[in-house]
Amino acid sequence: MTALDAGAAGAITREEKAAWLDGVNPVTKVVLALLLSVPLFASIDVVSALAAIALQLACVPLTGLPIATVAKRLLPIALFAPVAGVSMLLYAEPGGQIYATFWYATISDDSIALAIAVSVRVVALALPTILLFGRTDPTELADALAQVAKLPSRFVLGVLAGTRTLGLFLDDWRSMQLARRSRGIGDTGAVRRFFSMAFVLLVFAVRRGEKLATAMEARGFGSGIPRTWSRPSRLHARDAVALLGGIVIMALAITAAVATGSFRFVWS
Repeated sequence: MTALDAGAAGAITREEKAAWLDGVNPVTKVVLALLLSVPLFASIDVVSALAAIALQLACVPLTGLPIATVAKRLLPIALFAPVAGVSMLLYAEPGGQIYATFWYATISDDSIALAIAVSVRVVALALPTILLFGRTDPTELADALAQVAKLPSRFVLGVLAGTRTLGLFLDDWRSMQLARRSRGIGDTGAVRRFFSMAFVLLVFAVRRGEKLATAMEARGFGSGIPRTWSRPSRLHARDAVALLGGIVIMALAITAAVATGSFRFVWS
């Protein structure tokens, strides 16, 4: 069984309660994710980002994802988000009270505000992806990209194959952890163990990629013949409602920033 077959079987056997967002076309979700990023690219301020996060979290019941799942997926991003603000903290144009200066770095009121804004923006940019694609079936995404977005089938099938293998990588990682613990070598040397397992996973990925490419080539996925799709993908009225909701969230986030006087155009 190839990675495509294994992934499809997992998608079929998985039982989930239907959510409102499940009826939105995956291409609409892609457009919606880009739309929700507009206020975050238009202004560098904390208010618009926090408003966008709050409004998006209010839409969690529409996604069908448990709050615990959203928090678990968002936690690594929230932990590493401050790293993005370090450069602003040290090298942004100084303004207001200056707290420290060393080499070319200057920490001031403006640089601190920019660092916080950039860190919050990282979380706000990642949240729509988690909410919109947390339950999206890769096969449905591929169908939509090919039939609605009219992307080349070779590109679409390559994306589908790569997406299906991500779940296998997680399974391989867990299997290696269990194997090392059963041998009594999985509880010490966390850093060395991580890099060792990452190298093994890289070897697995190369080998699996080679086998998958050969299998897909043998089935004619690499030919230039126009392909047909077993499941039709269409746009419906719900897609328009979803886009309208995204516009409302974007407008409210920008309005909140302007109303509080914190709106700061990105090029200013």
